[in-house]
Amino acid sequence: MEIHSYLTKKNILALFHTTFLTLFLTLGVTLPAHANKSYSIYLDADFTGTKTASLSIQQGINVALAEENNRISGYQFEVIAKDHKGNSLRSKRNLESFLADNKALLVFSGLHSPPLLAHKNFINNNHILLLNPWAAAGPITRTTDKNNWIFRLSIDDSNAGYFISNHALSEGFNKPFLLLEDTGWGHSNKKTMEKALAASNIRPKGITWFNWGLGINHAKLLLRNAKSSGADVIFFVGNANEGKTFAKAMLVLEKELQLPIRSHWGITGGDFAEEINNEAREQLDLQFIQTKFSFLAPQQSSLAQQVLSQAIAIYPEINTANDIKAATGFIHAYDLTKLLIAAINQSGLTGDKHHDIKAIKLALEDLKLSVQGLIKNYQTPFSTYTLDNTNAHEALGLADYTMGYYQVDNNVALLPSIPFSKVVNEKN
Repeated sequence: MEIHSYLTKKNILALFHTTFLTLFLTLGVTLPAHANKSYSIYLDADFTGTKTASLSIQQGINVALAEENNRISGYQFEVIAKDHKGNSLRSKRNLESFLADNKALLVFSGLHSPPLLAHKNFINNNHILLLNPWAAAGPITRTTDKNNWIFRLSIDDSNAGYFISNHALSEGFNKPFLLLEDTGWGHSNKKTMEKALAASNIRPKGITWFNWGLGINHAKLLLRNAKSSGADVIFFVGNANEGKTFAKAMLVLEKELQLPIRSHWGITGGDFAEEINNEAREQLDLQFIQTKFSFLAPQQSSLAQQVLSQAIAIYPEINTANDIKAATGFIHAYDLTKLLIAAINQSGLTGDKHHDIKAIKLALEDLKLSVQGLIKNYQTPFSTYTLDNTNAHEALGLADYTMGYYQVDNNVALLPSIPFSKVVNEKN
């Protein structure tokens, strides 16, 4: 009897729920909006050739989102990784997928500049909100009209060439040889390096271009040419794969043919330090540009400690700061995501993708509240882009740069900044 009574009550309750739900749907009443309020962030990067850098960027985004429980302005956020394998055509397809995805709100880019340069007009004409935490080519964030949807928190090659050049001059070098990859990234650095050197009445001893995938014999030939030009230093602009080739070529040359290298940071985006180990690096004089924050610095802010703790909690492969590889990507992506979160909180979200993208863009260009990041405290880091305000979508400037080097444990340490007087286009 008790069992029969229990089953009867249970059946009655189930019938009530079914009837209520049917009525609910019949009347056109929907479930609470928060049940399916979500947006995704695309990460269009090279998870094959520069996998380390891309994973680092992904980690930085996710850690910043995790601080908000992955929920911003009432919407749940997730990151969708899209591997373009360093290929601009694949990147274009990823951007097309983004446009077709009503739940995709914005795109983060990766290490490579060429895909962004190739599709800059496509991005801007289709109003794709794109946040760039690494790719450094100057033209990426600059257009010939007001239509500009790309924001960068990274080194800007409109300044990087000046910084590398002036830092080398401050060390006493005055006969540089430019060794540059033959891409838009390499060509933009040629212009700024030559301009910086000209300010000190110095011309490069030579300029040589190389393509991706060059062999060690070709690299040795180019290095011999650099030495025979009378150069006392090489300014290198290239990524990890080509950086490894040139480093190996330098190591097999006679000692008297070897030259110091002052490099762009592209070499830090892959497995350069693993293949060119500390024993090999001790035979090289190698420095590369960085931004002014490191998890390895002796003194860490409370924010930095919290961020590291969050990263350790999320990622099993991260146990200490030493485990954050290609840390530049993590640091920049974290800070840029914090700016994004501030912009979304300022603009709000409606669920209309196109409306929300435009509102976030306007908020990014006029952030009302300061945002504390790892690199610095950001006070209105972006502004409305005009042809007279070409730095409008750059969050960092020369004051945020320094040089770095690989430590014995393969992690990057920062050098104290050396002040120099001849600075062009500085943004404080």
